[in-house]
Amino acid sequence: MAKYKEKTMEVVFLLAACVSILAVALICVFLFANGVPAMKEIGFADFLLGREWRPGNDIYGIFPMILGSIYVTAGAIIIGVPIGLLTAVFLARYCPAGMYKVVKPGVELLAGIPSVVYGFFGMVVIVPFIRNNFGGSGSSILAASILLGMMILPTIISQSEASIRAVPESYYEGSLALGATHERSVFCAILPAAKSGILAGIILGVGRAIGETMAVIMVAGNQARMPQGIFQGIRTMTANIVIEMGYAEGLHREALIATGVVLFVFVLLINLAFSVVKMRGERN
Repeated sequence: MAKYKEKTMEVVFLLAACVSILAVALICVFLFANGVPAMKEIGFADFLLGREWRPGNDIYGIFPMILGSIYVTAGAIIIGVPIGLLTAVFLARYCPAGMYKVVKPGVELLAGIPSVVYGFFGMVVIVPFIRNNFGGSGSSILAASILLGMMILPTIISQSEASIRAVPESYYEGSLALGATHERSVFCAILPAAKSGILAGIILGVGRAIGETMAVIMVAGNQARMPQGIFQGIRTMTANIVIEMGYAEGLHREALIATGVVLFVFVLLINLAFSVVKMRGERN
């Protein structure tokens, strides 16, 4: 009976894995089957490096959106990664038990807040703050970067804390035995040992940032133009797809799907880079 149950569950797990692979394959087929022909018709160079997006004139250049996505994601990393990593270190090695019971649920609560709520917070707090202190409309690269930096915090904190706690305590004790201070033991012995898990958290955070749509639409300004400074509005690739897909047709619609192909390749390259870094870390 037990052997029959094991075989049954083995088949169930195999089917679940196959469904996951099939879903990814179907998404890839749909994107590339509809997007690549559009790129070919527009011209790969004109599509990827074109600086103007004018669907009414059949001009489809997504270079401003590519740069907008990169700038916003880079800003989110600059803001979110240091805060997230230091918070994870605090929770894992410094936080008192009583405070941990308050801080940890707060971090988990951040992960459950809907994107539109983050966007609303950005509209009523971050955008007016930037407008009043730095000028302009307030809807800008900086506003989107700050908001995305907040949104990726739960992912980075949770993954990094789990990785830090997974490091054997002997690493810390051995460092203390060699005369290192508590801080030096944590940052020079524990963190390097948890590097793979921390990088995984950062990569997941980057994926969240580059794929976020609703919150970015609400604070970034949505201007399909070349970025002109962190206080100016931009449009990301995800925002471009969501804003125009509802009424797009023909080549316009296919160009938006092609934008999704570019976004898919971006995420794929990020995951590939993480895999390479992880393999090198394991070898060392």
